[in-house]
Amino acid sequence: MVEPDLAPLLDEPLPPGEVIHVIDDDEAVRRSLALLLFSAGYKSVTHASAEGFLNALIVETAGCAIVDVRMPGMDGLALQEYLTAHDIHLPVVVVTGHADIALAVRAMKAGARDFIEKPYANERMIEAVRAALESGRADLARARRGSDARARVSRLSARERDVLRELVAGRPNKLIAHVLNISPRTVEIHRANMMEKLAVRSLSEAVRIFIAAGCDG
Repeated sequence: MVEPDLAPLLDEPLPPGEVIHVIDDDEAVRRSLALLLFSAGYKSVTHASAEGFLNALIVETAGCAIVDVRMPGMDGLALQEYLTAHDIHLPVVVVTGHADIALAVRAMKAGARDFIEKPYANERMIEAVRAALESGRADLARARRGSDARARVSRLSARERDVLRELVAGRPNKLIAHVLNISPRTVEIHRANMMEKLAVRSLSEAVRIFIAAGCDG
């Protein structure tokens, strides 16, 4: 169920496509949470099961998920573990009963953003959602920077990548030439080509891309 748009009541409007997923096998709970989120200016989509949520999920979706820790089939902990294992950057807020605290803590250790114990105040839920969204935006931005960096590094030849790795290690051109058994002039040529392919103007920018791409030092 997708809630209709509402004039934003937040300090800043939500980015396009940002959605809060409500995942609970109890229809009354889903409706209640959807109404609460709607009243706070959020768009929500409800799911009766974790499996249904995963079937509908777009991997690079923006937003967060509110998940009941105990559900038939895949529970909240298993869902969190699945998202973490598949590198899906969607913050999860786990909703738990008093007897499920240990399970909720395990979900947080697996990567959940927060857990809320029933019964909870509406303000507590909205606070958790807001924090999860901020965390998700940062995670998604980092993931996109990493993807862009890896794409740039993939343009380099094997030798250009070797030169970049040596530069990141802080070695001057003459030492790089010695390590790679090539001439200093060849190092300069590879360095110039590397800078052009990475579309950077300074070595510091190249280093940042190397690190963001997750390359080995």
